[in-house]
Parts: sequence; structure tokens; C-alpha cells
Amino acid sequence: MSRVGETAGKSMSVEGERELRRSYVEEGGERPQRVRAAEVKNLVKIYGGRGFQTRVLKGLELTIYRQDFAAIMGPSGSGKTTLLNILSTIDKPTQGTVMLDGRDITHASNKELSKLRRDKIGFVFQDYSLLDTMSLEDNIALSLGGVSGRECMERTRELAETFGLKDHLKKYPYQLSGGQKQRGAACRALITRPEIIFADEPTGALDSKSGKELLDCLKMVNDSGRATILMVTHDPFCASYAKDVYFLSDGMITCRVSRGTDRKEFYDRIIDVQISMGGDFSCQ
Repeated sequence: MSRVGETAGKSMSVEGERELRRSYVEEGGERPQRVRAAEVKNLVKIYGGRGFQTRVLKGLELTIYRQDFAAIMGPSGSGKTTLLNILSTIDKPTQGTVMLDGRDITHASNKELSKLRRDKIGFVFQDYSLLDTMSLEDNIALSLGGVSGRECMERTRELAETFGLKDHLKKYPYQLSGGQKQRGAACRALITRPEIIFADEPTGALDSKSGKELLDCLKMVNDSGRATILMVTHDPFCASYAKDVYFLSDGMITCRVSRGTDRKEFYDRIIDVQISMGGDFSCQ
């Protein structure tokens, strides 16, 4: 039985629990020097006014490196989606520093952020967000500008091949399965060749087979060096495709669990940390 399994259900001090979680981080010393893709320092997010305030993030620190595939997990209300929204420029912090692609964007203008989203960021949402009046091919190519028609077609077909969609490019969203639509959304996120992909519960609306197909494709893209991925998920199976899983609790990163060579063993350790943390990890 694992160490977490032995202690499940027993009371544990905060320091003891942190030490237990730290024991699940892969050994091997300091990581080699790598290029930072995204970083937050002393991140604080407060909602509400003077009369009633909710402090969602409480001085959070996180660094994601290029070619990482990182997952964010935590109980409902822990701040996962808030963190993703701030990193992806959808929301702004109350306090702290946000860095993307080596640049401080904390106080960037709306025009600067718009250019950053267009050139450096890709999004994969739970609800696909495909346009019903356009073919899958046109949906994928929608955000691509400043390239020739030939290059646009080549990029679209290359991604469609990678994601198993080459026979569906002329179809409209209503003619596609949920899995096909989500893989199409992933292609759209990748077509601009962004520095980082932000995925918010990408398998949340999919059945297990479709979810696995999407995750296999995302892992292939990451392994080939084509994208850094930061994914929020409630699902330990989904998280086990990542290289690192960061756990949030009460607005702070409490630990990181890193994958070795065995994904099944990694999945089991993710489950163990979930048990030690308690709380509701269900998708909201």
C-alpha cells in the first residue's frame, strides 16, 4: 500500500501533509536551465468590493517552461480556472506579476494583449466554440492571417492529419461527433503555431474514447516540440497525460507531481494526492 493510502482517512497536520505531497515529486535534483514560457509571481486575485471580498489566489507562484505539458488540479473553488484565465490574458490579477514568453504583461494594454493572443497563445475550451456556418476546414483556418492561401491549406491539412480529421474537413460542426469537434478546436488553437496552449477541461464534454483520442493527439504534439500545454482538469486520467501535475488548494500551489516512464504509476500517484487533499474534484 502507498504512503498516502496508509494515511487516508486519518487526521494530518498541514506540515505533515505538505511533506507527504513533496515526497511524491520525482527525485533527480535541479532541472537544467530552460526557457520560461509562462510565469506568475506573488499572484493575488480578489473578487468583490469593500463590503464583501473573496480572495481566490493568495500569493501564488508558478513557472511553466517551453515544451512542458502541465496539468492544474485542485478541489472546486481552489482557483484553477482563475489562474488559467490570468495566464491566458482573459483576466487580470489584483496583485503580482504575469510573464508570457519572457515579457511582463501585467500592465499591458488591450491592444498589446490582443496581439499576444493572436501570435503567441492558443485556446482549447470545453465547449468547442466552432462556428456552425463554417466548415471544419474554415473553422481551423479562421484565426490564421498574414500567410498565403497555399500555406494556410498546408497547415490545415497537416494538423487534420495529426488529429485524424483529414476526411472531415468539408463537414460542418453539426455533422461531427463531440470528439471530432474538440479535435478540430485543438487544430484551430495550433494553426498559428503559438508558444503555449491553454486548455480548460478539454475532455469535460467527451466520452472516454473521444477524450483519450484527443489526449493522445495533444501528447503527440507536445512530444514533437510543437507546443507547450497548460491544462486545467478535474480528471486524474486526463492529468496523467501531462509531464507535471500541480495541485492547488485554497489559492496556493501545494505540490508538484512529476511523471516518470510509467503513466499508470503516475495516475495512481495523482489519485493518492487527491485522496490526501480531500474536497470535491468534480467538474463544475
